Amino acid sequence: MALSKKSALEIANVLTEGLPYIQKFTGKTIVVKFGGNAMVSQQLQENFARDIVLMKLVGMNPVVVHGGGPQIGELLKKLNIESSFVDGMRVTDAATMDVVEMVLGGSVNKNIVNIINSHGGKAIGLTGKDGRLIKARRMSLTRKTPEMLTPEIIDIGHVGEVESIDASVIHMLVNSNFIPVVAPIGVGKDGDSYNINADLVAGKMAEALGAEKLILLTNVEGLLDKNGHVMTGLTTREVDRLINDGTIHGGMLPKIQCALDAVKHGVTSSHIIDGRVDHAVLLEIFTDSGVGTLITNQQAA
Repeated sequence: MALSKKSALEIANVLTEGLPYIQKFTGKTIVVKFGGNAMVSQQLQENFARDIVLMKLVGMNPVVVHGGGPQIGELLKKLNIESSFVDGMRVTDAATMDVVEMVLGGSVNKNIVNIINSHGGKAIGLTGKDGRLIKARRMSLTRKTPEMLTPEIIDIGHVGEVESIDASVIHMLVNSNFIPVVAPIGVGKDGDSYNINADLVAGKMAEALGAEKLILLTNVEGLLDKNGHVMTGLTTREVDRLINDGTIHGGMLPKIQCALDAVKHGVTSSHIIDGRVDHAVLLEIFTDSGVGTLITNQQAA
């Protein structure tokens, strides 16, 4: 059945709106953190995979970093391994770390790879341990209360932070026309595995690759002002002000800080977008309005 003139015109308008962005970002690296609701809904997973494949086909270099917190929690529950959290970080003993590696490096990673490949992509999955891609160090949390004379240092086990990223591993895959899909597990100097927050890995990955964009998929519309409205284009200076005045707080603060740090260290722009929206990644990259919050470096403002 032939398209109506109106439908055909709408499609043409969408394609022509996207053309300047395709031209601008051809050959550029775009790091996308995939997680949250976008990961647990089958339809959103399929749409995400199509977005990534299309980006690669038009000449961009997408690199996917994924989380998997809900899937880890589900398996821990089935295995009767108790989970505890300190300041939002999962305390990760040796048994929990084994589960983290099984879920992130195994089932979740391979599922994402499979979906991308089923839509015509050439995805390859890896963890930060492969080729020592992500070198990590143990993270310790410091807590201080008015009653304490000295701060308390809390050991949260095999939870790490990024020490360095070997960009050559990713460049090798990208130059071979693969789409890297990275699980956020790092390796320490002692060979131990470390569970690292996926947002942090995505931000450091974008910095190491000199990426054009860092895109963080979330379960909210974007960064909201005090009236609940989405803030779109922000400079690093404006974001710093919003942190200082308390507009950005709570669970959104670490994600925004990650996006902000990436931009301050050479990434052209960071995007906090709503992963619950179908084709959110394409809408953010290829349309004028986008579907979330854009943060640019101060010089570009």
